[in-house]
Amino acid sequence: MAGAEGDPLVADTTSALGALLGYRAYARRWVFLLVLSLLNFSNATLWLSFAPVADTIAHRFLLSTKQINWLSLIYLVASIPSGVVAIWVLDSVGLRWATIVCAWLNFAGSVFRTLPFLFLEIQDPFAFLMGGQTLCALAQTLVIFSPAKLAALWFPEHQRATANMIGTMSNPLGILVANLLSPALVKKEKDIPMMLGIYIIPAGLACLLATACLWESVPPSPPSAGAAHSTSEKFLDGLKLLVRNRAYVTLAVCFGGGIGIFSSFSVLLEQVLCVKGYSNEFAGLCGALFIVFGVLGALVLSLYVDQTKHFTEAVKIGFCLTSMVCVAFALVSQLQGQTLALAAICSLLGLFGFSVAPIAMELAVECSFPVGEGAAAGLVIVLGQAEGVLVMVLLTALTVRRAEPSISTCQDGQGPLDWKVSMLLMAGLCTLFSCFLVFFFHTRYRRLQAEAGVSHSIQEDVSPAPADHVPGGDGGDAPHSSFSSPWVST
Repeated sequence: MAGAEGDPLVADTTSALGALLGYRAYARRWVFLLVLSLLNFSNATLWLSFAPVADTIAHRFLLSTKQINWLSLIYLVASIPSGVVAIWVLDSVGLRWATIVCAWLNFAGSVFRTLPFLFLEIQDPFAFLMGGQTLCALAQTLVIFSPAKLAALWFPEHQRATANMIGTMSNPLGILVANLLSPALVKKEKDIPMMLGIYIIPAGLACLLATACLWESVPPSPPSAGAAHSTSEKFLDGLKLLVRNRAYVTLAVCFGGGIGIFSSFSVLLEQVLCVKGYSNEFAGLCGALFIVFGVLGALVLSLYVDQTKHFTEAVKIGFCLTSMVCVAFALVSQLQGQTLALAAICSLLGLFGFSVAPIAMELAVECSFPVGEGAAAGLVIVLGQAEGVLVMVLLTALTVRRAEPSISTCQDGQGPLDWKVSMLLMAGLCTLFSCFLVFFFHTRYRRLQAEAGVSHSIQEDVSPAPADHVPGGDGGDAPHSSFSSPWVST
């Protein structure tokens, strides 16, 4: 199924042509990826560091739980307006300076929120906590848009999906660590300063490495033809091209909806399960399985797609399987005593859904080339954040308080909620986005075609051959000749 992309002879020929064209992959690309991954990991831990210990934080500073929730929600709200600015910074200022600014914002935010513990005379500690989180939220828009651009500029085509996966999946790993580390560190109110101090360490390390180890935004020689033509469109012209690109708009709406659904699922999981008597520990386990299996699935799928270039097939099949599992969760979550089934469902939801995220980001770049990678990936995420707000508001608005006795373990003191309609709606939305993507998303792999066209042209110049001896005919169609399928329109 890999076709020509998996053929060693083709790979050797591609490498030889790349050397002839001056394409080169530098070892320091892995340092850049390490810095970006550490920064993404740190930013995610800062995002959710308060949520697992919200009651303790609220009691320490005499705050309401709604105020504590806003320490996490500010990330979602701030990313929508600041996302466009982050896209411009990435595609116009450059990846190096964007990463350095992001690292300093992230580090400054992590320090700023510890000030209420250093100065006892501070009258409004919530302002400092929110100020620090806001700085971290501004850093988030820079770091979550960067993996696709880093992969395009620094990595050869057979490593791009893997590099994108590593940079992207460091974020959910940070979420997982925050959910496990904060409760483990904070047993009493006096432990809060230690928790905040520990979260400064990765932020400071990422800031130090970004400032000292990143020397340029692009390598001296590009690793591929796609990198050589990266960001060839001006910022506003690129945005116009994206809006007019039907394939990109379809992918952005559907994948953005998937981001919104998964964000809502992560936030509401504990509230949904506690109604049926499941403990917070079990909800945390389900959330951990969701992330762990998502990361493992992303690793396997990225390696596969790097070799086969089956971007569209992987995303469409992943969406369809995710819809089926989402329907299963909507039904099983309304039953009692189904711990094994729910744990398996959450694992599969991460395996099928989370794993397609880096592939979908690469596909967004492929179908929008030569628009800058920052714009192509960034607008998808901004749209996903906006759809996440709408989905979460809609799901919570459809809940009703239960009057009858319940085995609920919820601790909000207001009586358990009925999430049946909300979960069925979530499954319905997931299915709708999947069907829309399967039937209406068709695209050419523009970046791969450009790279294949350059290689084909150079190959003809180096060793001319009769046209009927050239595999695939026209070089522009070469990327699709090896993996055509009913899922892809050429």
